[in-house]
Amino acid sequence: MKKDQLLTRRRALIAGVGALGAAGAAGLLRAGPGGEARPSAAPAPGSPARRPLKPSAYRLQPLAGQGPPAASGRTPVRREPLLRIDGIGRTMVLTFDDGPDPRYTPEILRTLREYDVRATFFVCGEMAAQHRDLLAEMADDGHVVGNHTWSHPLLTTLTRARIRAEMERTSEIIEKAYGDRPLWFRAPYGAWNRAAFQLGAELGMEPLAWTVDTLDWTEPGTRTIVDRVESGAGPGVVVLAHDAGGDRSQSVWALRDYLPHLLDAGYHLTVPRRHQV
Repeated sequence: MKKDQLLTRRRALIAGVGALGAAGAAGLLRAGPGGEARPSAAPAPGSPARRPLKPSAYRLQPLAGQGPPAASGRTPVRREPLLRIDGIGRTMVLTFDDGPDPRYTPEILRTLREYDVRATFFVCGEMAAQHRDLLAEMADDGHVVGNHTWSHPLLTTLTRARIRAEMERTSEIIEKAYGDRPLWFRAPYGAWNRAAFQLGAELGMEPLAWTVDTLDWTEPGTRTIVDRVESGAGPGVVVLAHDAGGDRSQSVWALRDYLPHLLDAGYHLTVPRRHQV
């Protein structure tokens, strides 16, 4: 399939997800002045000026902290994914979806290692099965690996049994290649439903969405990706980027640009943590 056809198909899927309700669109919300959730304004593409890096006080309040799970010892079944992570001071989380890809993931890992930063990789099982060495490298470097299903389907179109198979198979390959079963799950396209939340919890995983979407899969240009990350920076923010699923060279170069700027601005880039269940 040609690149323009792939982009058209993906845009159509994401547009369809918007009609699924608040949970499916959670990654596109921010808190308004009165605390209510509102759609985020689309970032201005291609802005040449570097925006100041300031903590964003208006960001969504955390839906849950990083403490231990419920007293029952079971992972709670949520109705919405977590959009941000609690932390002390200027704490942020970088996440990369759809990999690992040997063309781009190694360079992202090298950049993170250069700056001694940990990130979270939501991997697809079919990619992880082919590149287990990269998951082992993530483990060695202290990164977190999450479950992004086996084949990146739109979960809201699947049966409960198929959703379980997509999740379970991916958790198994992650455990073999990474060393531990994943504690975090992200639905492809941000399309969540009750079955996804329930099955994820049954497999011991918490649902993590994002606060800032770089839209890097559209290949908007390195400068635009950098601007989106830096303008959205703030305490507890979770950034969505990609290390696979297409040409991710812009994502690689953008990381090398915005990462040192975030660190210089006093941000602590870390990974989400929770107690083993």
